[in-house]
Amino acid sequence: MEKADVIPEVVLSSGHKMPMLGLGTACYPIPPNLTSTLVHAIKLGYRHIDTASIYSTEEFVGQAIAQALEQGLIKSRSDVFVTSKLWCTDADHDLVLPALKETLQKLSLDYVDLYLVHWPVRVKQGSSYPPPLEDILPFDMKGTWEAMEECCRLGFVKSIGVSNFSTKKLSQLLTYATIPPAVNQVEMTAAWQQRKLREFCNEKGMHVSAWSPLGAFGHNWGSTLVMENPILKDIAMAKGKTVAQISLRWVYQQGVTPLVKSFNEERMKENLQIFDWELTQEELEKISQIAQTKRFLAEMFISPNGPYKSLEELWDEEV
Repeated sequence: MEKADVIPEVVLSSGHKMPMLGLGTACYPIPPNLTSTLVHAIKLGYRHIDTASIYSTEEFVGQAIAQALEQGLIKSRSDVFVTSKLWCTDADHDLVLPALKETLQKLSLDYVDLYLVHWPVRVKQGSSYPPPLEDILPFDMKGTWEAMEECCRLGFVKSIGVSNFSTKKLSQLLTYATIPPAVNQVEMTAAWQQRKLREFCNEKGMHVSAWSPLGAFGHNWGSTLVMENPILKDIAMAKGKTVAQISLRWVYQQGVTPLVKSFNEERMKENLQIFDWELTQEELEKISQIAQTKRFLAEMFISPNGPYKSLEELWDEEV
């Protein structure tokens, strides 16, 4: 059995299949050996790589796919599922296609499997991150989404979706979308379970993927809410698994695709080993009792002159 066979796939509303475990590439600073690390990830069995224009890792992802093909680790481009994202500086009808073309150029690919609107936010072109408050502009969701649909029709993208959208914003989008979003990629962990949002997405045939499913442990904005959680630790101990494995398996058992980000070889291997066992009903029940805290509030998008003047307006009721 090839290693890639062990990762289950989900069929998206677009009809395309997506592996239900992805490797994230948001990292700062970018490690000097990122390309070889990604090649190694493909060798281990990862078949879904998640990048974004703001991460500045698209070129490395493209190089890794080219090298994996050269080395015979994959037979064709279609063996790897690539997700990238439209940054806020390009979240406008006329800027979407040029931004995607630039992404494809950096990846050295003809298409991406999934292209997401990174945030329901628009900032001035050329603005830094985090953007100065005066650079936050009104966001034309309808126009932006029309351009995303056009990218799909042109064949540059197999599936389109969004990221960090609340149920309310998804509801608005669905009123005029002719191609509904296939995926909503959001913060989701055992300590921020997103029940309401998942229920809504499920109802509407939208797949959810989870960024930072381990709570971005070790990042400056991350937390120990997942990795140091006593309930998860107890379950891990009893099952002979790591806390990370319990957390990722929990996400997967919710029907959600976890996007892991570790470039440590042992942890990369461990994170793949979540599919041949399961959490019991009792264990799931215990995990459902974990106190809920949203970690990443994205306060930098709150501005008196932008569309969101408070966290409640950005996240609607989901904070």
